Amino acid sequence: MPTTEPLKAARLWELAAFLPKFSMAIQTRIDNIRDLMIPFKKNHIYHWQMMGSYSQKAVLPVLVPDLSYKGMEVANGGMAMDVYARMCSCNDPGEVESIKKALLEYCKLDTMGMVRILEKLRGMA
Repeated sequence: MPTTEPLKAARLWELAAFLPKFSMAIQTRIDNIRDLMIPFKKNHIYHWQMMGSYSQKAVLPVLVPDLSYKGMEVANGGMAMDVYARMCSCNDPGEVESIKKALLEYCKLDTMGMVRILEKLRGMA
């Protein structure tokens, strides 16, 4: 793994090494990674309601107020880790399916949030 790649791409580099047949496709994904934290970390974009944080949970309500984690069964990363662990040790197929659905909804919103934040940042540029 090249040291210049974002740390968040580390698993993708490992996957490309493990699956050489797909390494070009994986490399394409790696090349498309954008660190959305940079403009917030460097204070190019600041809003008092983010209270100095540039986490997605702080940025999303300010830049994309129509997306919200409120009322979701899984509403943050800590909860996601907890319910995933519970799902892995659960023997009840109904509960496993319920947890899986809640996790997928959380991941869907997380992903859509990043897409919408990127769109907003591009519009500001």
